[in-house]
Amino acid sequence: MEARDGDARAGLLQLRHATIATPVFVPLASAATVRTLDFDDVERLGYRLLLGNTFLLMLRPGAELVARFGGLREFSGWQGAFITDSGGFQVFSLGHGSVADEIKGSRSRPAGERLLLGIDERGARFRSYVDGSEQLLTPERSMAVQAALASDIALAFDECTPFHAGREYTERALERTNRWLDRCIAWQRANAPSWQALYGIVQGGVWEDLRERSKAHLLTSDIDGIAIGGSLGRDKQQMRQVVAWSVRDLPDALPRHLLGIGDVEDLLDAVALGIDSFDCATPTRLARHGTALVPEPARRFRLDLAKAASRDDARPLVEGCPCTVCARHTRAYLHYLVRAGEPSAGRLLTLHNLAFMEALMSGIRAAIREGRFQQYRAAVLAGEEPFGGRCAAPGERPHTAG
Repeated sequence: MEARDGDARAGLLQLRHATIATPVFVPLASAATVRTLDFDDVERLGYRLLLGNTFLLMLRPGAELVARFGGLREFSGWQGAFITDSGGFQVFSLGHGSVADEIKGSRSRPAGERLLLGIDERGARFRSYVDGSEQLLTPERSMAVQAALASDIALAFDECTPFHAGREYTERALERTNRWLDRCIAWQRANAPSWQALYGIVQGGVWEDLRERSKAHLLTSDIDGIAIGGSLGRDKQQMRQVVAWSVRDLPDALPRHLLGIGDVEDLLDAVALGIDSFDCATPTRLARHGTALVPEPARRFRLDLAKAASRDDARPLVEGCPCTVCARHTRAYLHYLVRAGEPSAGRLLTLHNLAFMEALMSGIRAAIREGRFQQYRAAVLAGEEPFGGRCAAPGERPHTAG
Protein backbone atom coordinates (compact mmCIF):
# COMPACT_ATOMS: atom_id res chain seq x y z
CA MET A 1 0.00 0.00 0.00
CA GLU A 2 1.42 3.36 -1.06
CA ALA A 3 -1.44 5.78 -0.39
CA ARG A 4 -4.62 5.95 1.65
CA ASP A 5 -7.66 8.23 1.56
CA GLY A 6 -9.91 7.23 4.42
CA ASP A 7 -10.07 3.44 4.16
CA ALA A 8 -9.52 3.51 0.37
CA ARG A 9 -6.06 2.19 -0.54
CA ALA A 10 -3.77 2.54 -3.55
CA GLY A 11 -0.62 0.55 -4.12
CA LEU A 12 1.27 -1.94 -6.23
CA LEU A 13 0.69 -5.70 -6.31
CA GLN A 14 3.99 -7.38 -7.17
CA LEU A 15 3.40 -10.66 -9.03
CA ARG A 16 5.74 -12.99 -10.89
CA HIS A 17 4.57 -11.86 -14.32
CA ALA A 18 3.33 -8.32 -13.77
CA THR A 19 3.23 -5.42 -11.35
CA ILE A 20 -0.38 -4.31 -10.89
CA ALA A 21 -1.47 -0.85 -9.76
CA THR A 22 -4.41 -1.13 -7.34
CA PRO A 23 -7.34 -0.75 -6.96
CA VAL A 24 -7.80 -2.80 -10.11
CA PHE A 25 -10.61 -4.49 -12.02
CA VAL A 26 -9.73 -7.96 -13.32
CA PRO A 27 -11.53 -9.07 -16.50
CA LEU A 28 -12.57 -12.69 -16.78
CA ALA A 29 -10.67 -15.01 -19.10
CA SER A 30 -12.59 -18.00 -17.78
CA ALA A 31 -11.61 -20.40 -20.56
CA ALA A 32 -8.19 -18.75 -21.10
CA THR A 33 -9.69 -16.09 -23.36
CA VAL A 34 -11.56 -12.81 -22.92
CA ARG A 35 -14.60 -13.57 -25.04
CA THR A 36 -14.80 -11.70 -28.38
CA LEU A 37 -11.31 -10.15 -27.93
CA ASP A 38 -7.72 -11.17 -28.52
CA PHE A 39 -4.97 -10.47 -26.02
CA ASP A 40 -3.58 -7.56 -28.04
CA ASP A 41 -6.93 -5.83 -27.48
CA VAL A 42 -6.79 -6.49 -23.76
CA GLU A 43 -3.21 -5.26 -23.44
CA ARG A 44 -3.94 -2.07 -25.38
CA LEU A 45 -6.79 -1.35 -22.97
CA GLY A 46 -4.25 -1.34 -20.12
CA TYR A 47 -4.96 -4.66 -18.42
CA ARG A 48 -2.17 -6.83 -17.03
CA LEU A 49 -4.12 -9.27 -14.84
CA LEU A 50 -6.85 -11.72 -15.91
CA LEU A 51 -8.85 -14.37 -14.05
CA GLY A 52 -8.96 -17.95 -15.33
CA ASN A 53 -11.56 -20.49 -14.26
CA THR A 54 -10.05 -23.57 -12.61
CA PHE A 55 -13.26 -25.58 -12.91
CA LEU A 56 -13.66 -24.99 -16.66
CA LEU A 57 -9.99 -25.43 -17.52
CA MET A 58 -9.56 -28.69 -15.63
CA LEU A 59 -12.44 -30.21 -17.61
CA ARG A 60 -11.41 -28.72 -20.96
CA PRO A 61 -8.68 -28.62 -22.25
CA GLY A 62 -7.35 -30.23 -19.05
CA ALA A 63 -4.65 -29.11 -16.64
CA GLU A 64 -2.22 -31.74 -17.89
CA LEU A 65 -2.28 -30.35 -21.41
CA VAL A 66 -1.82 -26.76 -20.20
CA ALA A 67 1.08 -27.87 -17.98
CA ARG A 68 2.85 -29.45 -20.98
CA PHE A 69 2.96 -25.99 -22.56
CA GLY A 70 4.38 -24.49 -19.35
CA GLY A 71 1.18 -22.99 -17.90
CA LEU A 72 -1.67 -20.74 -18.89
CA ARG A 73 0.49 -17.88 -20.14
CA GLU A 74 2.48 -20.04 -22.53
CA PHE A 75 -0.59 -22.02 -23.61
CA SER A 76 -2.70 -18.92 -24.32
CA GLY A 77 -0.09 -16.35 -25.35
CA TRP A 78 -1.17 -13.83 -22.70
CA GLN A 79 1.82 -11.75 -21.63
CA GLY A 80 0.44 -10.55 -18.31
CA ALA A 81 -0.46 -12.33 -15.08
CA PHE A 82 -3.26 -14.75 -14.18
CA ILE A 83 -5.28 -15.28 -11.05
CA THR A 84 -7.20 -18.56 -10.94
CA ASP A 85 -10.25 -19.28 -8.84
CA SER A 86 -10.55 -22.53 -6.92
CA GLY A 87 -13.64 -24.08 -8.49
CA GLY A 88 -15.66 -23.58 -5.31
CA PHE A 89 -18.12 -21.10 -6.81
CA GLN A 90 -18.69 -23.28 -9.86
CA VAL A 91 -19.52 -26.23 -7.61
CA PHE A 92 -22.05 -23.98 -5.85
CA SER A 93 -23.54 -23.05 -9.21
CA LEU A 94 -24.01 -26.69 -10.20
CA GLY A 95 -26.30 -27.16 -7.23
CA HIS A 96 -28.01 -23.79 -7.01
CA GLY A 97 -27.74 -22.00 -10.35
CA SER A 98 -26.65 -18.38 -10.51
CA VAL A 99 -26.64 -16.13 -7.47
CA ALA A 100 -29.52 -14.13 -8.97
CA ASP A 101 -31.61 -17.26 -9.53
CA GLU A 102 -30.88 -18.47 -6.04
CA ILE A 103 -31.93 -15.20 -4.40
CA LYS A 104 -35.09 -15.13 -6.50
CA GLY A 105 -35.98 -18.56 -5.16
CA SER A 106 -34.86 -20.86 -8.00
CA ARG A 107 -32.74 -22.77 -5.56
CA SER A 108 -31.64 -25.69 -7.71
CA ARG A 109 -32.08 -27.54 -10.96
CA PRO A 110 -34.63 -30.34 -11.18
CA ALA A 111 -33.31 -33.53 -9.61
CA GLY A 112 -32.71 -35.20 -12.95
CA GLU A 113 -30.55 -32.32 -14.13
CA ARG A 114 -28.39 -31.83 -11.08
CA LEU A 115 -24.69 -32.05 -11.71
CA LEU A 116 -23.61 -31.59 -8.09
CA LEU A 117 -23.66 -35.02 -6.48
CA GLY A 118 -22.53 -34.13 -2.97
CA ILE A 119 -20.16 -32.18 -0.72
CA ASP A 120 -18.37 -33.85 2.16
CA GLU A 121 -15.04 -33.70 3.97
CA ARG A 122 -13.15 -35.05 0.97
CA GLY A 123 -14.44 -32.37 -1.41
CA ALA A 124 -17.22 -31.99 -3.97
CA ARG A 125 -18.51 -34.72 -6.30
CA PHE A 126 -20.14 -33.67 -9.56
CA ARG A 127 -20.77 -34.74 -13.12
CA SER A 128 -18.73 -33.09 -15.85
CA TYR A 129 -20.80 -30.91 -18.14
CA VAL A 130 -18.34 -31.91 -20.92
CA ASP A 131 -18.71 -35.71 -20.95
CA GLY A 132 -20.90 -36.66 -17.98
CA SER A 133 -18.05 -38.34 -16.09
CA GLU A 134 -18.12 -38.29 -12.31
CA GLN A 135 -15.47 -35.99 -10.84
CA LEU A 136 -14.18 -35.34 -7.34
CA LEU A 137 -12.75 -31.89 -6.69
CA THR A 138 -10.75 -31.86 -3.46
CA PRO A 139 -8.62 -29.09 -1.92
CA GLU A 140 -5.53 -30.94 -3.12
CA ARG A 141 -6.84 -31.36 -6.66
CA SER A 142 -7.83 -27.69 -6.85
CA MET A 143 -4.33 -26.69 -5.79
CA ALA A 144 -2.75 -29.20 -8.20
CA VAL A 145 -4.77 -27.84 -11.12
CA GLN A 146 -3.85 -24.26 -10.25
CA ALA A 147 -0.18 -25.23 -9.92
CA ALA A 148 -0.35 -26.87 -13.35
CA LEU A 149 -1.96 -23.72 -14.74
CA ALA A 150 0.97 -21.78 -13.20
CA SER A 151 -1.19 -18.83 -12.22
CA ASP A 152 0.38 -15.95 -10.31
CA ILE A 153 -2.37 -16.09 -7.68
CA ALA A 154 -4.25 -19.23 -6.64
CA LEU A 155 -7.40 -19.19 -4.53
CA ALA A 156 -7.99 -21.73 -1.78
CA PHE A 157 -10.79 -24.26 -2.31
CA ASP A 158 -13.90 -23.29 -0.38
CA GLU A 159 -17.60 -24.05 -0.16
CA CYS A 160 -19.61 -21.08 -1.43
CA THR A 161 -22.78 -21.42 0.62
CA PRO A 162 -26.05 -20.15 -0.90
CA PHE A 163 -28.03 -17.19 0.39
CA HIS A 164 -30.89 -19.42 1.54
CA ALA A 165 -28.65 -21.73 3.56
CA GLY A 166 -29.47 -21.41 7.24
CA ARG A 167 -27.02 -20.45 9.92
CA GLU A 168 -26.46 -24.03 11.06
CA TYR A 169 -25.46 -25.25 7.59
CA THR A 170 -23.37 -22.13 6.90
CA GLU A 171 -21.48 -22.68 10.15
CA ARG A 172 -20.76 -26.32 9.30
CA ALA A 173 -19.65 -25.34 5.82
CA LEU A 174 -17.37 -22.64 7.23
CA GLU A 175 -15.65 -25.09 9.57
CA ARG A 176 -15.17 -27.47 6.66
CA THR A 177 -13.80 -24.63 4.51
CA ASN A 178 -11.31 -23.83 7.29
CA ARG A 179 -10.13 -27.43 7.28
CA TRP A 180 -9.94 -27.38 3.49
CA LEU A 181 -7.80 -24.24 3.71
CA ASP A 182 -5.29 -26.07 5.89
CA ARG A 183 -5.10 -28.86 3.29
CA CYS A 184 -4.76 -26.32 0.46
CA ILE A 185 -1.85 -24.64 2.22
CA ALA A 186 -0.10 -27.93 2.96
CA TRP A 187 -0.31 -29.09 -0.67
CA GLN A 188 0.39 -25.74 -2.29
CA ARG A 189 3.42 -24.85 -0.17
CA ALA A 190 4.98 -28.27 -0.76
CA ASN A 191 4.27 -28.61 -4.49
CA ALA A 192 3.39 -25.35 -6.27
CA PRO A 193 5.91 -22.90 -7.74
CA SER A 194 7.41 -20.84 -4.92
CA TRP A 195 6.31 -17.62 -6.64
CA GLN A 196 2.62 -18.59 -6.81
CA ALA A 197 0.69 -16.56 -4.23
CA LEU A 198 -2.16 -18.20 -2.30
CA TYR A 199 -5.25 -16.28 -1.16
CA GLY A 200 -7.62 -17.62 1.47
CA ILE A 201 -11.33 -16.78 1.24
CA VAL A 202 -13.52 -15.17 3.90
CA GLN A 203 -16.79 -17.09 4.16
CA GLY A 204 -19.60 -17.08 6.72
CA GLY A 205 -22.63 -15.92 4.76
CA VAL A 206 -24.53 -12.96 6.20
CA TRP A 207 -23.60 -13.58 9.84
CA GLU A 208 -21.11 -11.18 11.39
CA ASP A 209 -19.70 -13.61 13.94
CA LEU A 210 -19.13 -16.29 11.28
CA ARG A 211 -17.30 -13.79 9.08
CA GLU A 212 -15.14 -12.91 12.08
CA ARG A 213 -14.46 -16.57 12.77
CA SER A 214 -13.44 -17.10 9.16
CA LYS A 215 -11.05 -14.13 9.29
CA ALA A 216 -9.54 -15.34 12.54
CA HIS A 217 -8.62 -18.66 10.95
CA LEU A 218 -7.23 -16.97 7.83
CA LEU A 219 -5.08 -14.59 9.84
CA THR A 220 -3.37 -17.47 11.64
CA SER A 221 -2.70 -19.27 8.33
CA ASP A 222 0.18 -19.09 5.87
CA ILE A 223 -1.51 -17.08 3.10
CA ASP A 224 -0.46 -14.20 0.87
CA GLY A 225 -3.78 -12.39 0.50
CA ILE A 226 -7.47 -12.51 1.33
CA ALA A 227 -10.46 -12.85 -0.97
CA ILE A 228 -14.04 -12.21 0.09
CA GLY A 229 -16.59 -14.71 -1.18
CA GLY A 230 -19.83 -16.48 -0.51
CA SER A 231 -23.26 -14.95 -0.26
CA LEU A 232 -23.03 -11.22 0.38
CA GLY A 233 -26.74 -10.77 1.03
CA ARG A 234 -30.04 -10.02 -0.63
CA ASP A 235 -29.47 -6.38 -1.58
CA LYS A 236 -26.73 -3.79 -1.93
CA GLN A 237 -27.14 -2.45 1.59
CA GLN A 238 -26.60 -5.89 3.07
CA MET A 239 -23.70 -6.52 0.69
CA ARG A 240 -21.94 -3.36 1.90
CA GLN A 241 -22.40 -4.49 5.49
CA VAL A 242 -21.04 -7.98 4.85
CA VAL A 243 -18.02 -6.62 2.97
CA ALA A 244 -17.38 -4.15 5.80
CA TRP A 245 -17.36 -7.01 8.33
CA SER A 246 -15.07 -9.02 6.08
CA VAL A 247 -12.37 -6.33 5.76
CA ARG A 248 -12.59 -4.94 9.29
CA ASP A 249 -9.24 -5.00 11.10
CA LEU A 250 -7.38 -6.81 8.33
CA PRO A 251 -3.62 -6.13 8.33
CA ASP A 252 -2.53 -3.45 5.87
CA ALA A 253 0.04 -5.75 4.25
CA LEU A 254 -2.49 -8.32 2.99
CA PRO A 255 -4.08 -7.63 -0.42
CA ARG A 256 -7.90 -7.83 -0.41
CA HIS A 257 -9.84 -9.19 -3.40
CA LEU A 258 -13.64 -9.08 -3.74
CA LEU A 259 -14.95 -11.98 -5.80
CA GLY A 260 -17.62 -11.56 -8.46
CA ILE A 261 -18.50 -7.87 -7.98
CA GLY A 262 -18.40 -5.45 -10.91
CA ASP A 263 -21.23 -2.89 -10.88
CA VAL A 264 -19.94 0.69 -10.86
CA GLU A 265 -21.58 1.74 -7.60
CA ASP A 266 -20.50 -1.49 -5.90
CA LEU A 267 -16.87 -0.97 -6.90
CA LEU A 268 -16.92 2.54 -5.47
CA ASP A 269 -18.48 1.32 -2.22
CA ALA A 270 -15.97 -1.52 -1.90
CA VAL A 271 -12.95 0.69 -2.65
CA ALA A 272 -14.18 3.03 0.09
CA LEU A 273 -14.08 0.03 2.47
CA GLY A 274 -10.49 -0.87 1.52
CA ILE A 275 -10.81 -3.46 -1.28
CA ASP A 276 -7.84 -3.65 -3.68
CA SER A 277 -9.05 -5.82 -6.56
CA PHE A 278 -12.23 -7.14 -8.16
CA ASP A 279 -13.26 -9.64 -10.80
CA CYS A 280 -16.63 -9.91 -12.50
CA ALA A 281 -18.26 -11.07 -15.72
CA THR A 282 -20.72 -8.15 -15.79
CA PRO A 283 -18.94 -5.72 -18.19
CA THR A 284 -18.19 -8.37 -20.82
CA ARG A 285 -21.51 -10.19 -20.41
CA LEU A 286 -23.45 -6.94 -20.80
CA ALA A 287 -21.50 -6.21 -23.98
CA ARG A 288 -22.37 -9.57 -25.53
CA HIS A 289 -26.03 -8.81 -24.81
CA GLY A 290 -25.96 -5.41 -26.48
CA THR A 291 -25.48 -3.16 -23.45
CA ALA A 292 -22.81 -0.48 -23.11
CA LEU A 293 -21.47 1.08 -19.92
CA VAL A 294 -22.13 4.82 -19.88
CA PRO A 295 -21.99 7.54 -17.16
CA GLU A 296 -25.74 7.51 -16.56
CA PRO A 297 -26.38 6.59 -12.91
CA ALA A 298 -30.17 6.71 -13.32
CA ARG A 299 -29.86 3.77 -15.72
CA ARG A 300 -27.40 1.90 -13.51
CA PHE A 301 -24.64 3.05 -15.90
CA ARG A 302 -26.13 0.94 -18.71
CA LEU A 303 -27.32 1.75 -22.23
CA ASP A 304 -29.34 -0.96 -23.95
CA LEU A 305 -28.49 -0.43 -27.59
CA ALA A 306 -31.25 -2.71 -28.81
CA LYS A 307 -33.83 -0.11 -27.80
CA ALA A 308 -35.25 2.25 -30.41
CA ALA A 309 -33.86 5.36 -28.70
CA SER A 310 -30.44 4.67 -30.23
CA ARG A 311 -31.69 4.05 -33.79
CA ASP A 312 -31.00 7.59 -35.07
CA ASP A 313 -28.49 8.70 -32.45
CA ALA A 314 -25.39 10.19 -34.06
CA ARG A 315 -23.42 10.48 -30.83
CA PRO A 316 -20.69 8.10 -29.68
CA LEU A 317 -21.44 5.88 -26.72
CA VAL A 318 -19.70 8.38 -24.41
CA GLU A 319 -18.34 11.82 -25.21
CA GLY A 320 -14.68 11.96 -24.15
CA CYS A 321 -14.15 8.19 -24.05
CA PRO A 322 -10.77 7.47 -25.68
CA CYS A 323 -11.65 3.98 -26.90
CA THR A 324 -11.57 3.20 -30.62
CA VAL A 325 -15.29 2.38 -30.60
CA CYS A 326 -16.29 5.84 -29.39
CA ALA A 327 -13.77 7.46 -31.75
CA ARG A 328 -15.21 5.75 -34.83
CA HIS A 329 -18.80 4.57 -34.32
CA THR A 330 -22.18 6.14 -33.54
CA ARG A 331 -24.86 4.75 -31.29
CA ALA A 332 -27.01 4.37 -34.40
CA TYR A 333 -24.47 2.06 -36.03
CA LEU A 334 -24.02 0.00 -32.86
CA HIS A 335 -27.81 -0.23 -32.50
CA TYR A 336 -27.96 -1.60 -36.05
CA LEU A 337 -25.25 -4.20 -35.32
CA VAL A 338 -26.98 -5.33 -32.12
CA ARG A 339 -30.40 -5.61 -33.74
CA ALA A 340 -28.94 -7.44 -36.73
CA GLY A 341 -27.19 -9.96 -34.44
CA GLU A 342 -23.79 -9.18 -35.92
CA PRO A 343 -20.91 -10.80 -33.95
CA SER A 344 -18.95 -7.56 -34.25
CA ALA A 345 -21.45 -5.90 -31.89
CA GLY A 346 -20.24 -8.01 -28.99
CA ARG A 347 -16.62 -7.32 -29.79
CA LEU A 348 -17.05 -3.55 -30.11
CA LEU A 349 -19.12 -3.24 -26.95
CA THR A 350 -16.68 -5.43 -25.02
CA LEU A 351 -13.84 -3.14 -26.07
CA HIS A 352 -15.80 -0.10 -24.89
CA ASN A 353 -17.00 -1.64 -21.62
CA LEU A 354 -13.49 -2.71 -20.62
CA ALA A 355 -12.19 0.75 -21.58
CA PHE A 356 -14.88 2.21 -19.31
CA MET A 357 -13.83 -0.03 -16.41
CA GLU A 358 -10.15 0.81 -16.85
CA ALA A 359 -10.93 4.54 -16.96
CA LEU A 360 -13.00 4.17 -13.78
CA MET A 361 -10.24 2.33 -11.92
CA SER A 362 -7.52 4.66 -13.19
CA GLY A 363 -9.56 7.61 -11.93
CA ILE A 364 -10.03 5.90 -8.58
CA ARG A 365 -6.28 5.24 -8.22
CA ALA A 366 -5.39 8.84 -9.05
CA ALA A 367 -8.05 10.21 -6.71
CA ILE A 368 -6.83 8.11 -3.76
CA ARG A 369 -3.24 9.20 -4.31
CA GLU A 370 -4.34 12.85 -4.48
CA GLY A 371 -6.60 12.63 -1.40
CA ARG A 372 -9.84 13.31 -3.30
CA PHE A 373 -11.46 9.89 -3.54
CA GLN A 374 -14.78 10.99 -2.07
CA GLN A 375 -15.01 13.85 -4.57
CA TYR A 376 -14.27 11.49 -7.46
CA ARG A 377 -16.78 8.97 -6.15
CA ALA A 378 -19.44 11.67 -5.98
CA ALA A 379 -18.60 12.80 -9.52
CA VAL A 380 -18.99 9.25 -10.88
CA LEU A 381 -22.31 8.83 -9.08
CA ALA A 382 -23.43 12.15 -10.55
CA GLY A 383 -22.56 11.02 -14.09
CA GLU A 384 -19.62 13.43 -14.42
CA GLU A 385 -16.88 10.79 -14.62
CA PRO A 386 -14.92 8.64 -15.49
CA PHE A 387 -14.21 10.63 -18.66
CA GLY A 388 -14.37 14.15 -17.27
CA GLY A 389 -17.82 14.87 -18.69
CA ARG A 390 -21.24 13.33 -18.74
CA CYS A 391 -23.46 11.47 -21.16
CA ALA A 392 -25.94 13.96 -22.63
CA ALA A 393 -29.60 13.05 -22.51
CA PRO A 394 -31.47 12.94 -25.82
CA GLY A 395 -31.79 16.49 -27.16
CA GLU A 396 -29.01 17.89 -24.96
CA ARG A 397 -25.69 19.15 -26.21
CA PRO A 398 -22.90 16.85 -24.98
CA HIS A 399 -20.72 18.39 -22.29
CA THR A 400 -16.97 17.83 -22.16
CA ALA A 401 -14.44 19.12 -19.70
CA GLY A 402 -11.93 21.81 -20.59
